[in-house]
Amino acid sequence: MGLTTVYRTLRRLEHAGQVDVVRDVTGERLYRPRPDDGHRHYLVCRRCGHSLAVEADLVERWADGVAAATGFAEVEHTVELTGICDRCHPAPSRDASLP
Repeated sequence: MGLTTVYRTLRRLEHAGQVDVVRDVTGERLYRPRPDDGHRHYLVCRRCGHSLAVEADLVERWADGVAAATGFAEVEHTVELTGICDRCHPAPSRDASLP
């Protein structure tokens, strides 16, 4: 199977709402299966690409409120959260001589 077929299929899955897409620091598209109960929001490490699904009920309620207040229908949104994971940026060790 060629890469063109793979990417065409991923685009179709994206448009059908079956995968979520986030971009890494280089702009590369990362695909994840979309759960049956809707899309997810992810926190993505800018160094290694590790990602973690995060609870975003507040974002969902905000988007619903914006739609209701403006009269828009079928409102969609994209929220990208990035940071440095604990594997790439471990917590500094405490010096025992410090208070």
